[in-house]
Amino acid sequence: MIALACVAGMVTADMAKAQEAAAGGGLEERLARLRGLKVANGVVTSVEHFDSPTLEIPDKPAITNLPPRAVMKVELRPAEGSHILVEIWLPDEPKWNGRLLGIGNGGAAGHINPQQLAWPTQGGYAAATTDMGTAPNPDSGVGNREVWRDFGYRATHLMTVVAKDAVRAYYGRGPEYSYFNGGSTGGQQAMQEAQRYPEDYDGIVANIPAHCRAPLHAYFLWNDQIFAKCPFTKEQEAAVIAAANEYLAAREVPVAAGKFVSDPRWDAKDQEAVIALALKKDATLTPAHAEALRKLFAGPVQEGTGARIFGGLPPGSTFEGSHGNLYLFKWVFGAKKPLGEINFGADIDTYSAALGPWLNAENDDLSAFAKRGGKMIMMAGSVDSVVPCWASIDYYERVATREGGLEKAQEFLKFYLIPGMAHGGGPGMNKPPDMLAAVRAWREKGVAPGELIGSRSVDGKKEWEMPVYPYPKKTAWDAATSTYKAVDGPRGGVEPVAEKFRPAATE
Repeated sequence: MIALACVAGMVTADMAKAQEAAAGGGLEERLARLRGLKVANGVVTSVEHFDSPTLEIPDKPAITNLPPRAVMKVELRPAEGSHILVEIWLPDEPKWNGRLLGIGNGGAAGHINPQQLAWPTQGGYAAATTDMGTAPNPDSGVGNREVWRDFGYRATHLMTVVAKDAVRAYYGRGPEYSYFNGGSTGGQQAMQEAQRYPEDYDGIVANIPAHCRAPLHAYFLWNDQIFAKCPFTKEQEAAVIAAANEYLAAREVPVAAGKFVSDPRWDAKDQEAVIALALKKDATLTPAHAEALRKLFAGPVQEGTGARIFGGLPPGSTFEGSHGNLYLFKWVFGAKKPLGEINFGADIDTYSAALGPWLNAENDDLSAFAKRGGKMIMMAGSVDSVVPCWASIDYYERVATREGGLEKAQEFLKFYLIPGMAHGGGPGMNKPPDMLAAVRAWREKGVAPGELIGSRSVDGKKEWEMPVYPYPKKTAWDAATSTYKAVDGPRGGVEPVAEKFRPAATE
């Protein structure tokens, strides 16, 4: 027994030496390499090593089960007027899984959330994120084109470059695979990476992506101006949502019928029917409310030309989050411009021409990304009023057209419309499938995602689960067998954003 224990100890020591050699030196040497890393137009501001498995965050639950890790912070100044913060977490070997994960930000960004770096580090990823250059607040972008560029795409790319350098410095080798995972603004980042820098990532997840960015904020302004003139109470809003769920229930699977809308594509006739039903449900809704709902559901169009700017409020979705978020207009028109005075004629042309080329991720040519074996999954929620799915459906159809057909596009790009999911949570599926795991299996093992399982949980208890399928397939119910099945769904069904509001990308 003693001899065996000695042998085991020797093996453990040999393994440790082998791991240290593979990593290119001991801990202090690796940390020194991080501290001495040469960063183009930037500087390493700190490198620390943490052994504690717990991270305390003020006013939030502590994060546990963290591996020993190096944390590196970097400041980048690629141009005058630009100031980008980057943070990289590097789990020690053998915990590192050989992969880099870029993490997207949210909203106007402007800060780095350690929670976003903690979960991938727990899973063994080297992880990186950026504040996108918008600190200390969104007003940093007022009249500053360098901030527009950073927020649009530059910060994410430069973060990726320095993160790969940090991986090589710390582990003595580069990542086997690099992935990006982001939602909302992070979805914009994800799609900019695939379009502008196809060599950065092997696999990309674009969740609820705000990729049609400038038109999306025009939708916010459109709704904001409508609500300012005709407010709705919470009870009135609830009546409108209930009317949509009831009217569209006949199109739904049993678990959704009357509770949420799983496919928000509808027409003017449907909209009028929902408005009429809402007025019956709540007698306080007036003709002025009905007219406001027509405009909300129709979505913004340009005055004079009627050109489509963005889609409207999806049926069954909440009003909250569908307005506000107007900082981009300040970027163009200045902080003192009364937002209620911005018109949907010439002002929208000015706004779109200024920001669209920097912020929009609308280039449907993904051939370079596909050629190098890249795989991407897009996911949108059917009742998301913050980033409605309209532009994503249109984008996917444009990619399919460019590729010469749906089958060609699906060789590298899949899109899932998640039933009843809002901008996080929602009345339907609030636990969507693990798209990062799906894109990894696709890229590394050639297992293309098809049927994936999502669920709904309330207070930690699972209420139901159901399969979802890549667009255009939909989830249907087989009453004879009481099981779900995939059926062919409609293609398109959304009015595209006019090309003038999707100007070509700059640089």
